[in-house]
Amino acid sequence: MITERKKFSIQAIETKTYNNFVSYVDKTSEQLFIEGLTQLLPESGIIGEEAIGNRNGEHYNWIIDPLDGTTNYLHNIPIFCTSVALQVENEIVIGVVYDPNRDECFYAVKNHPAYLNGEPISVSSCDNLSNSLIATGFPYDDFGKKAAYLNTLSTLFGQTRGIRRLGAAALDLAYVACGRFDAFYEYALSPWDVAAGSLIVQQAGGQVTEFNGNSNFLFGDDILAGNANIHKELKQVLNKHF
Repeated sequence: MITERKKFSIQAIETKTYNNFVSYVDKTSEQLFIEGLTQLLPESGIIGEEAIGNRNGEHYNWIIDPLDGTTNYLHNIPIFCTSVALQVENEIVIGVVYDPNRDECFYAVKNHPAYLNGEPISVSSCDNLSNSLIATGFPYDDFGKKAAYLNTLSTLFGQTRGIRRLGAAALDLAYVACGRFDAFYEYALSPWDVAAGSLIVQQAGGQVTEFNGNSNFLFGDDILAGNANIHKELKQVLNKHF
């Protein structure tokens, strides 16, 4: 992927919707994932961002984001990753997020510890929103809740140590899992953005819900992840504005 970026041409960019881009790197990466993963589980289905060979499996589905952070990648900003999760029935049981720029692999299996490059990881121990570093994602093609989003930012500006926007939700979640961020929230995401990272956060001791506390974050409109203390405080802020 890094080598391909050096050879990348701006003419290779396609626009799916407003500010929503795809390149041949996304498509080629997804095809490679599909080929490899279906060899592991021939009966599995595929839920992928680029919809190459998408199909629903009876019991197993791979949920794939071949390049999370495409806009960063297109602008040569080294913050992007790949994300792969395995869904069994309606439950995510394996999650892997790989950052090729830092050669960091975050992964977890349900009911087992989460890891970064073979070392166990856990969410932060921050116990107060005022001491927290929060990650989020800015809307890029869905502006229906812009006022709520801006009001939330306005509140958090004065109640946290800072807010970061990396531009790759799977990596944001991985950073929550290893304690670099204390929490992450965003709306208008898709299953492939959050499937792997959400499991890694949970297995690292964190909580993952929708803004209102419900559990349908995989196919819902929004996601909130963090350690128990910050999750609780941030949920109150989000509920106030959303």
